[in-house]
Amino acid sequence: MAEPIQSPDTPSREFFIQGITSDGRQFRPSDWAERLCGVMACFRPEGSGGRNAHLQYSPYVRPVLLNGVRSVVVNEDLRQIEPLAYHFVVNFAKDNDLQILQGCLLPEAETPKSP
Repeated sequence: MAEPIQSPDTPSREFFIQGITSDGRQFRPSDWAERLCGVMACFRPEGSGGRNAHLQYSPYVRPVLLNGVRSVVVNEDLRQIEPLAYHFVVNFAKDNDLQILQGCLLPEAETPKSP
């Protein structure tokens, strides 16, 4: 079984590519995030592929909806695993004038159950 890249206590180093250009326009086509993540689906931790791996997004590049804006979360670990893939994603954002934000997704806090 593959070793995890980082411990669960270590926050992921990630950045977000938002589907908004620097002048505030929505990026088209509307499914750009899913298309980009589909291209990057083959980049995954060793041993995590499995029979239907081609049907899943890579854990390093995945689509999300942030405040109603289609976005892509890119894990910085992709740079160590496959530098060319990492540069492809970054250059895609730059070439299309998309906004890039540093950050990481945190798991949602559980709401306490009332007694």
